[in-house]
Amino acid sequence: MTGRRLEGKVAIVTGAASGIGRATAHLFAAEGARVVVSDVSDAVHDTARAIGDAAHAIVGDAGRADDVAALVQAAEERFGGLDIMFANAGVSGGLAGLFDQSAEDFAEILRINLIGPFLAIQHAAPAIAKRGGGSILCTASVAGLRSGAGGVAYSASKAGVINLVQTAAQQLVGSKVRVNAICPGLIQTGMTEMIYDWATAAGKADRIGRLNPLRRGGEPDELAQAALFLASDASSYVNGHALVVDGGLASSHPFTQQNYGQVAI
Repeated sequence: MTGRRLEGKVAIVTGAASGIGRATAHLFAAEGARVVVSDVSDAVHDTARAIGDAAHAIVGDAGRADDVAALVQAAEERFGGLDIMFANAGVSGGLAGLFDQSAEDFAEILRINLIGPFLAIQHAAPAIAKRGGGSILCTASVAGLRSGAGGVAYSASKAGVINLVQTAAQQLVGSKVRVNAICPGLIQTGMTEMIYDWATAAGKADRIGRLNPLRRGGEPDELAQAALFLASDASSYVNGHALVVDGGLASSHPFTQQNYGQVAI
């Protein structure tokens, strides 16, 4: 008995060339899963090489139906089935305001961030159900909970992901396929690199993440641990849920702490 939490499981992780996706693919494999990793970037092959024989890399677009179907097919043909789908791929789309973003840009962000998870659920759920059930998880964001954490299109897309997993969980009733979302806060990944670089250049690196009670940004490995929980049997009664992993940011609207008579600690 190894005690590995995903022993014998087969998983797909999109957006696995870097950041949360790469960290999660490594953790899933370390916990016993065989993993199909995918990304639009060729760097996804580096992820697979670092994992070894338990990984298979495919370059593809998570927002295109044929590419998503190919991932499920690869999991079944190479590893014998599918138990876990992590629809993690996404783009930030920048911080353009309501009147500064074109309809074309808005649609492209929705295609990747929202239609991508929809396709992941649509194609993965039947394959997972054939194995007797399993887990689908999608990366949303605290930006999908309320305004103030991202651009208008990004925020709308992530709000859609949260509702999507709730709706899908209901539509998959009786299948033993669970569908949940993860809502990261500020995490140090390629998507947030410009924020970290700007703060460092301005001599304000120590202020990154100061709006949350932990007063720091998060790391991809911390999100990977949350993904592992939702992917594993440890979360067997968690379904249709959006798990917030943000250091406490979403527990309150931002405020100036000295106005609250904060006790010095």
